Amino acid sequence: MTTNPREWAQEAVAQCVASVVRSRRAVRAFKQKPLERKLVEEILSDAATAPSGANVQPWRVYVVTGAAKEELAAALVAASRSGTAPAPAHFPEPLPEVFRARLQDFGARYYASLGIERSDAAARTRQSERNFSFFGAPVGLLISIDRRLKPHSWIDLGLFAQNLMISAKARGIDTCPQVSFAPFHDVIASHVGMSPEEVTAFGMSMGYGDSDAPVNQTAMPRERVQDFARMVGFPE
Repeated sequence: MTTNPREWAQEAVAQCVASVVRSRRAVRAFKQKPLERKLVEEILSDAATAPSGANVQPWRVYVVTGAAKEELAAALVAASRSGTAPAPAHFPEPLPEVFRARLQDFGARYYASLGIERSDAAARTRQSERNFSFFGAPVGLLISIDRRLKPHSWIDLGLFAQNLMISAKARGIDTCPQVSFAPFHDVIASHVGMSPEEVTAFGMSMGYGDSDAPVNQTAMPRERVQDFARMVGFPE
C-alpha cells in the first residue's frame, strides 16, 4: 500500500468510482419516495459532461413525473394493447447464437425473480407493460436524438446515458434504461412535445430502488476481461 498522500488519494478515488460503477444495476422496483427537481437537474448536469464527436452533444431529455408521467404511461399501455405499434426491433433476426444465449439467460433469470413461468404469457405481458409506468419510479426520462445524425452520434448518446446512471448511483439514486419505449415514438413525441427531427432512443426509470424486491436482487453475469478483450503488445 502506498504512503504517498497523492497516490493514496488517487487510489481512494479509483476505488470509490469502481464501487459505484460495479454497484449500478437496472432496477425494476422502486420506493414511493419523490425526487427533488434540483437533484434531477444536478444528475443531468453531470451527464452532460459526456464526450461527443466534435462536441455536437446530440442528446435531448424529457423528464416526466406526477400526473404527466401517469398520463403518458396510460397512453403507452393503450398503444401497446392496440397492436398498432411497430414490432420491437432491438436485435436482428436471426440473432447470432452467442448473443441469443445471453438473451435467453437474461429472460430466465428475470422472470424467475418475478415468479413468472415461461408458459405464462399473460403475466409476462403484464410485466412488460410495467415498463411504461417506469416500474413505479417517481421520475421517468425520455431520451431522444436527432434522426438525421449518423451512428457515431448514437455512441455519444450511450456515453451520456452511462454518465447519467453513474451520477445517479453516486447519489443513492437507481435507474433502469429501457429500450421498450422506442417503438412508441409517436405517442411519446405528442405528449412531451418533441420536434419532427427527433426520434425516441430509449427511456429511463429513476428513483430510490426497493432493495427488498427480489427482481432487484438478481445479478446478471458479465463476461471476463480475457473473454472479450485482446491485449496486444503487453509483456507476458
